[in-house]
Amino acid sequence: MRFLALAADYDGTLASHGSVDQPTLDALQRFTESGRKLVMVTGRQLDDLQTVFPHLELFSRVVAENGALLYDPRSKSQRMLAEPPNPAFVEELRGAVFLFPQGMRLSPAGIRMKNLCSM
Repeated sequence: MRFLALAADYDGTLASHGSVDQPTLDALQRFTESGRKLVMVTGRQLDDLQTVFPHLELFSRVVAENGALLYDPRSKSQRMLAEPPNPAFVEELRGAVFLFPQGMRLSPAGIRMKNLCSM
């Protein structure tokens, strides 16, 4: 059986300790050169992913932000896959106390809120 596409997560699958090693990059390149498609699926924010992984052009599509955003690396186009949450829900989140590691962001369907504890 020949697979036409491969979907893979970034953290812990393609990347180890936050980075992708050269043998993995080489394997991804060979996969695309065989005419097959790569899709990255990640919970990371797109801007963060672009910073830590400058090889997104290997992928046909990226599903980022826990499924909220579809990104085409070739055209650089972005499409939201979910409606933003109800504003009342966002206000409830702002009032809640969350303990996130330094710099982690909560992004429900594209709404980015840094350091909720400081709001």
